[in-house]
Amino acid sequence: MEFVIVTGMSGAGKTRAMHALEDIGFFCVDNLPPEMIAIFYDLCVKSDNMAQRIAVVTDTRGGELFKSFFSALEALKRENRPYKIVFLDCAEQVLVNRFKETRRKHPLADGLNGSLEQAVKLEREMLKPVKESSDYVINTSGVSPTQLKTRITELFLTKTGDSLSVHCISFGFKFGIPLESDLIFDVRCLPNPFYDENLRPLTGLDQPIIDFVMSKEETKGFVTRFTDMIDYLLPLYNKEGKSQLVISVGCTGGHHRSVALSQYMCDYLLKKGIRSSVTHRDIIK
Repeated sequence: MEFVIVTGMSGAGKTRAMHALEDIGFFCVDNLPPEMIAIFYDLCVKSDNMAQRIAVVTDTRGGELFKSFFSALEALKRENRPYKIVFLDCAEQVLVNRFKETRRKHPLADGLNGSLEQAVKLEREMLKPVKESSDYVINTSGVSPTQLKTRITELFLTKTGDSLSVHCISFGFKFGIPLESDLIFDVRCLPNPFYDENLRPLTGLDQPIIDFVMSKEETKGFVTRFTDMIDYLLPLYNKEGKSQLVISVGCTGGHHRSVALSQYMCDYLLKKGIRSSVTHRDIIK
């Protein structure tokens, strides 16, 4: 049985993540108190009619009950019950804006005289150890609902097992660095197709841009070292037991060079039989 625990910051997209999991065949339960996770797990194992792919969402909406989160995980470990944790994160100002736009109340706001900003900061502090113990961390600050659904689908569309998955992200430095990055590569030093008026409207997914970027001697040297480094690091991360490696490639605007090279790395890894996916975060900005 595949058992996934979805948690994270309020307003970061846990409900959307749950809907994405439902769409690919998971049986999902929202707002499950942590102390009931082990009980629910056993129920799923013993039931002949229960689906074999289960996802539960648990978070600070449970108030004091959420403090039992780690004891619940220890109960699963004692019984040799495998699970994966997906943590949805987001920048604090983005979360504040989302709550203001939807006029929803933050679950911790009542205890802080209704202060939204303080509630977000307190929740981040509460969830810090949870984030550090998670298998997958997805930061939704600059991610559209469609991109989040794609990311969740790519992670869990097939049974993940214990193998390392690699997620490549292209981004523009002027829009900020992806906070979930494990490795960041700056390709602003490579020749830029932006200065060619015929190429400027295109993206790194278009063949003329790919040809421009990949044909340059500077890029060829970068790609050789880029692939050598990833080839060296992946077995080390795998040996450590890491579930997910996030490789971010950035250029100025996130339209051309970073897109072409992050797509190249994803395709390179797929050809080697490594489970990988790619998101072009800023390609339409």
